[in-house]
Amino acid sequence: MIQDSRAPRPWLAAYPAAVPHEIDTDTLGTLVDLFETSTKAFSERTALICFGSPVSYAALGATARAVAAWLAARGLAKGDRVAIMMPNVPAYPAAMFGVLAAGCTVVNVNPLYTPRELAAQISDSGARALVVLENFAHTVAAALSKMPSLEHVVVAAPGDGLGLKGHLLTLASRHLKKAVKPYALPPERTIRFESVVKEGRSLPAPKVSVAPDDLAFLQYTGGTTGIAKGAMLSHRNIMANVVQSQVWFEANDTEIRRTMVTALPLYHIFALTCCFFFFMRVGGTCLLIPNPRDFDGFIKTLSKAHFTHFAGVNTLFNALVNHPKIGTVDFSKIDYVVAGGMAVQKSVATRWKEITGHPIVEGYGLSETSPVVCVNPYRLKEWSGTIGFPLSSTEVSVRGADGMPAPLGEPGELCVRGPQVMRGYWKRPDETARATTADGFFRTGDVAVMTPDGQLRIVDRMKDMIIVSGFNVYPNEVEDVLASHPGILECAVVGAPSKETGECVVAHVVLRDKGVTTETIRLHAREQLTAYKVPRRIVFHETLPKTNVGKVLRRMLRDEPTPPDATA
Repeated sequence: MIQDSRAPRPWLAAYPAAVPHEIDTDTLGTLVDLFETSTKAFSERTALICFGSPVSYAALGATARAVAAWLAARGLAKGDRVAIMMPNVPAYPAAMFGVLAAGCTVVNVNPLYTPRELAAQISDSGARALVVLENFAHTVAAALSKMPSLEHVVVAAPGDGLGLKGHLLTLASRHLKKAVKPYALPPERTIRFESVVKEGRSLPAPKVSVAPDDLAFLQYTGGTTGIAKGAMLSHRNIMANVVQSQVWFEANDTEIRRTMVTALPLYHIFALTCCFFFFMRVGGTCLLIPNPRDFDGFIKTLSKAHFTHFAGVNTLFNALVNHPKIGTVDFSKIDYVVAGGMAVQKSVATRWKEITGHPIVEGYGLSETSPVVCVNPYRLKEWSGTIGFPLSSTEVSVRGADGMPAPLGEPGELCVRGPQVMRGYWKRPDETARATTADGFFRTGDVAVMTPDGQLRIVDRMKDMIIVSGFNVYPNEVEDVLASHPGILECAVVGAPSKETGECVVAHVVLRDKGVTTETIRLHAREQLTAYKVPRRIVFHETLPKTNVGKVLRRMLRDEPTPPDATA
């Protein structure tokens, strides 16, 4: 049996007065419409700041149009895939808008991919062209023979897109340029980004009509099975999520000058929609951070910047509040701070509020949902510990293993239906079917509970759940307790096989205080957790493995051999 799709939506009663229950999905337009409208309406405003240099909407528009013209002249047509392999440098948004304006589909690629991972994604997508920052061109060279669909490689420098005469680079971008490894790409298939722009300026604009249901992005994700799949996101999907976010955050006044700290990579769907497209629509500025893992440089940039909005993930907030120079940053002009991508820990949220004076407004989403599904009210006074309420035009359903709705307060799989939900997985109808309920809801693979007023709390990923003697242990809960210990900097909890209990809880810990012992940690855990949730094994690390967005890679920790007894 399935849940009645006409089930009540208790969250609507909790909506702020200014937020509509539904958005008009028939008037959304496309991302190309957004690009054309914003680059003209806000032409004199600053669209981007990177390496201390501003880029106006007009300049961004001119560069993107040149890229579009060059692609069309090379025979790339509507529906062709173009991959982009860059961190947050000015060439990324110019290339991305250029690809969309040419009617093509963007394939976002993590620049830290290995040759094997790159080749797999390019081959699966069938991308005909790739735009890559020169720092990662050696990876492209190593994988080129295994990417038969790839006809053109465009190589960008860190300062490309800034319009600096004679390629005069700032000290920051020079530092990136020094990190370029030797590479050899065939000259007949390779061109510099600035040459593309120069050629494209003299070429006619492509004659292509882009519709809302055309494919805008192939956003690759492990999804619920761990197999890399391309989520097919249409122009309508992403525009819907931009508008849903705009009405939720009441960002209707385009005269307000907004600046978003964009530290999360734009190739990740959270930053792409919530930092970039959202702020382009309202005439805001993206302060691009090319390398947020360089926390000294990040803090230095923030200390000199004037910003009004901040987006991040738990690990980013944790690293910043523990930086000795966080006090040099002025947070007084902040409108809101939003978090997603992973659960925010209470200890991190508390520390952030103490230091900055602003609560973290937590939300939730996935690559398959463009990404935002739920978010807390943005005028929140204190971190809530929930992911808030579903956005306008969004239906959610918490379902048990039998497909029926779980009682309020009981955990079940979070399922979503709305205009932001993907068209399906690229060339994987079987995976699409597995991820879709009979009544058209997307199965997120996340375990959630719903409160009586419609708020949602994520318990954990279904695949990360640990079963100890038949009892469910959710790693997020254990991690939150461990992270509250003042001697622990960060931690991750996974399961390991156990002859006695089937699985046991293993805690991987990075210490702030090197004097903390395994017994200290266990005593702390026993005060707040029932016995079967207390870590059986504790492994100390200098750092934890993370994605480029900052998510801890539990999978890698699960794959690590761990000693049978706790280690000190």
